[in-house]
Amino acid sequence: MTAFVETAAPAALAFDQLAADYDASFTFSAIGKSQRDVVWNRLLSVFQPGEHILELNCGTGIDALFMTNAGLRVTACDASPRMIEMARRRAATAKSQTNAKFLTLPTEDLHKLPESCFYDGLLSNFAGLNCVRDLRTFVTQAARCLKPGAPLLLCFLTRYCLWEIAHYLLRGNPRKALRRCSGTSVARVGDFAFPVYYRTLTELRHAFAPEFRLIAVEGVGITVPPSYLERWIVNHPRLLRGMSAIDEVIRTWPGTRLVGDHVLLHFEKVCPC
Repeated sequence: MTAFVETAAPAALAFDQLAADYDASFTFSAIGKSQRDVVWNRLLSVFQPGEHILELNCGTGIDALFMTNAGLRVTACDASPRMIEMARRRAATAKSQTNAKFLTLPTEDLHKLPESCFYDGLLSNFAGLNCVRDLRTFVTQAARCLKPGAPLLLCFLTRYCLWEIAHYLLRGNPRKALRRCSGTSVARVGDFAFPVYYRTLTELRHAFAPEFRLIAVEGVGITVPPSYLERWIVNHPRLLRGMSAIDEVIRTWPGTRLVGDHVLLHFEKVCPC
């Protein structure tokens, strides 16, 4: 058994505990919607109707159903059985027929997908890949199941989040303020703890080469705060709209795109010579 499998099980168990409340605490939160809109806007410009998209760390299925409503076919995976259960329930109660299949499958087990499946694109939203230690193994497995030229949209937690640093320093908690800066921290959910990895853009670019080349970089949640500030921002809807408008302008600037809560990377599989 390789080391990265050992880190996946506690994370899956932790997200099992979060599944029932995840939509209320993030998916349908004001901050969650604002940040997700950034990913959806890019998604619609990158993936084309009729394509078959592989989604990793799909959570409760909100992105998968959005994609099927946009005319895409989706195979959506998550390590958490409870998250997959919630996603299947969402699909079953959708008003329109959904062209999505949900699988309980950790990201580290992509090699277990049918060899005959060559997907047209790949999505991993909101930090699922921050829980993967052996990123090079993931890259190799992803390259094997994607068509040449296939785009990847990957949303990572950043190494340096100015909102988080300022928020926790003002609360007198420097350890939490700087928890991302070392590159690794330990997340605790209930009885479970698992490592989270905060990689720089240079590290990610190198990890995905030579199989994939980086096309675009966008900041997600630069002036829009992290989701744990929802109780504050919900009382200031005009402020949130203003922050979202500012982010729309500055999200691709080199000086600001890497200091938000997340960063959205658009990679493309390199065609073989």
